[in-house]
Amino acid sequence: MSASFSRLTARLARISPLRRVGRIAFLGGGAIRVSGLSDVAALGDRVTIANRCGGEVVELSADTLTVMADDATEGLAIDDPVLLEGAAVLSPDDSWIGRVIDPLGRPLDDRPLMEGPLPRSLRAAPPPPAHRRPMGARLATGMAVFDTLLPLVRGQRIGLFAGSGVGKSTLLAGFARGVQADLVVIALVGERGREVREFVEHVLGADGMARAVVVAATSDRSPAIRRRCALAAMTVAEHFRDQGRHVLLLADSITRFAEAHREMAVAGGEAASLRGYPPSTSHAIMSLAERAGPGAEGQGDITAVFSVLVAGSDMEEPVADILRGTIDGHVVMDRSIAERGRFPAVDLLRSVSRSLPKAATEHENKQIARARQVLGAWDRAEMMVQAGLYAKGSDPQVDLAVRLWPKLDAFLAESSSSVTHAFQRLEDALR
Repeated sequence: MSASFSRLTARLARISPLRRVGRIAFLGGGAIRVSGLSDVAALGDRVTIANRCGGEVVELSADTLTVMADDATEGLAIDDPVLLEGAAVLSPDDSWIGRVIDPLGRPLDDRPLMEGPLPRSLRAAPPPPAHRRPMGARLATGMAVFDTLLPLVRGQRIGLFAGSGVGKSTLLAGFARGVQADLVVIALVGERGREVREFVEHVLGADGMARAVVVAATSDRSPAIRRRCALAAMTVAEHFRDQGRHVLLLADSITRFAEAHREMAVAGGEAASLRGYPPSTSHAIMSLAERAGPGAEGQGDITAVFSVLVAGSDMEEPVADILRGTIDGHVVMDRSIAERGRFPAVDLLRSVSRSLPKAATEHENKQIARARQVLGAWDRAEMMVQAGLYAKGSDPQVDLAVRLWPKLDAFLAESSSSVTHAFQRLEDALR
């Protein structure tokens, strides 16, 4: 009862008897110019337009401000009222676990949702760098490749780089179900509407949802809402991190977050220069990624997996390049591996975990190095072997790779009950 009362009193305290109202002065090109609020509004503030839809302030001038609406602007007219709501905040609550919400903190599962007592900024600063703890212990994931060759540790931030249709969503669901964490926060940014329910009910399942908060913004939502989706998910993760909990954050995808940011930045007058992306894209991605990771003393940690859609496995495209330089490891998924039926379709030779070598013992690091050598030798000789151009005995390393590669390839698709079990299976595959 006391918790519910504190939530209610906190919400009542946020109600202001004074409301500032402006008027629509211009409509067109997806942006709305509003007069009468430029002396009190701030960049990023929320507004309510003609009592029918929300919006976000993306540009300010001395006389007017520019708003990006959350919904279609058809039916709006000059002089329609625009109500200033104030800074963009979110009030997460422990009761959100097991729920599906939108980036504004509203329920998407047709059940009442209680706000928490403490409003949090969507653009909070990360923990002070001088006070952050180092990355923690290795985490079991339930997947052999990540329990051995690409270890994930507590507080690590990794990128998952994949094209469409190579098993990215299935791999993310595997992390959500298998990674050791107190709870999971999932951001579905710009996802197809029919896939949200499919992901929640079938891919994630009841066991996954029991410890998850899903924040979803479908592809039909405005760029303001799609960009806010990743920010809201990070804010929810920070709420639980500050309670001392270990949070697994899964963001799918940073590409759609960057695309939504681009639309907002261009509407605010910023020029696109970096292969179609404005210069502020780098800061938007890096500031989001920096909020994840180990917390300060007394806090928990946010272990984060950020997915990136890469067309044609182009790791040099702007979003992939920006994120790769910010995080603590990257996992590259390959379409050709998926097409021959091995899942997860991880290209191990192009993937790196920066938790190594600390995350493994000396003996385990030797096993990892040997497995990579075998896979590298096979990669160099595969075309010759398959074409019948390689003569046995020409190269001892290639001979070893030809013998061990089928067992290693099968191992990369295995599940594991523990890290110890996974390394035992790896040792068997290397014999």
